[in-house]
Amino acid sequence: MLAANLDPKKFQVTIYEKNAAPARKFLLAGQGGFNLTHSEPVEQFIKRYSPPNFFEKLISGFSNTDLQTWLQSIGIPTYTGTSKRIFPQKGIKPITVLNAILSKLKENKIQLVTGYNWQGEDPTTGNENPCSDRIVFALGGSSYKVTGTDGSWTKHFLQKGIHILPFRPSNCAYKIDWPAQLLLAAEGQALKNIAIKTLNTLKEGEVVITKFGLEGSGIYALSPLIRQQLLQNEPNQHSCAELFIDLKPSLSHNEILQILNARQNPNAKTPSKNTTHFLNSTLNLSKTHIALLKAFTTKEDFLHPDTLAKKIKELPLQITGMAPIDESISTVGGIPLNEIDENFQLKKWPHHYAIGEMLDWDAPTGGYLLQACFSMGYSLATHLNLLQGQD
Repeated sequence: MLAANLDPKKFQVTIYEKNAAPARKFLLAGQGGFNLTHSEPVEQFIKRYSPPNFFEKLISGFSNTDLQTWLQSIGIPTYTGTSKRIFPQKGIKPITVLNAILSKLKENKIQLVTGYNWQGEDPTTGNENPCSDRIVFALGGSSYKVTGTDGSWTKHFLQKGIHILPFRPSNCAYKIDWPAQLLLAAEGQALKNIAIKTLNTLKEGEVVITKFGLEGSGIYALSPLIRQQLLQNEPNQHSCAELFIDLKPSLSHNEILQILNARQNPNAKTPSKNTTHFLNSTLNLSKTHIALLKAFTTKEDFLHPDTLAKKIKELPLQITGMAPIDESISTVGGIPLNEIDENFQLKKWPHHYAIGEMLDWDAPTGGYLLQACFSMGYSLATHLNLLQGQD
């Protein structure tokens, strides 16, 4: 994105790519539904990021709407799905999007050098070209090492005195020690139409119960808060994060309690079976909802309307860990934002810039990660074009 928006009349641009072909992680992202960005208003969009103040100028300067316009200009029309996420029009595959971007680079006479494993040097030193006037790093975080983002670049920045934060997983599965009977009944099943709360922050969404714990967009958005709790307790042997699931966010506790108290079914063989049937037929809780509820509710509480209503609205769970970093969708850590100026230039390494996931920031899935990277590339290109005009 940076290269595509640098003025070819002002810059001779070369991209040095570690892999044999570019954009492996970009293509990997497209395997699970290729949402390029999200359609929500910019004011709300910015709040999805951590820290939001860092992204206010970036997203306002090149928004989700601007990205759609730019994609259209290179031949990639988009549409908004029912989830409000924005995708390439149906039938357009990730490789098609990549090829459209590569065509734009070719049009701007940008060189692409593949199979180049950077070891801290100026790539042009020793070549026929003079040393680079400016170098921009976009070396990625540390997840999905198969794509080349292994974080090995950090040692070269440490040698320059640049502080590096440890990489941590984000947008990943979170470990919960499930009762065996729950896994028998619900492993691999989705919990839909729920809300999840931690540290007084509530997010609606969908999650999947796995042998490891929970994963899915409904919990990914809470990654910063969950990670915060786990790291605070990390010195302890049994660190955990508290989580509460609302199995029926469309109804209040009092409304659920009234429905449970009004239940009358004298023909039921046992109260327990009657309650299970009632939860399914009247409150529309699925078998997976009910299996989770039963796994963390005593038989006595399950038959007590007030206690059951409380559990439906706020079922407590304990997260005891995160998935391995290489299984996470994204990472936090890397270069702290106070190591760069407002235009991404490294304060301790003049004329060198850092953008993308190698910086310490966070965002949920749903198009926000890609939008941030597109916006950073566009923003830095705008700055360098202006700067070169002044030089």
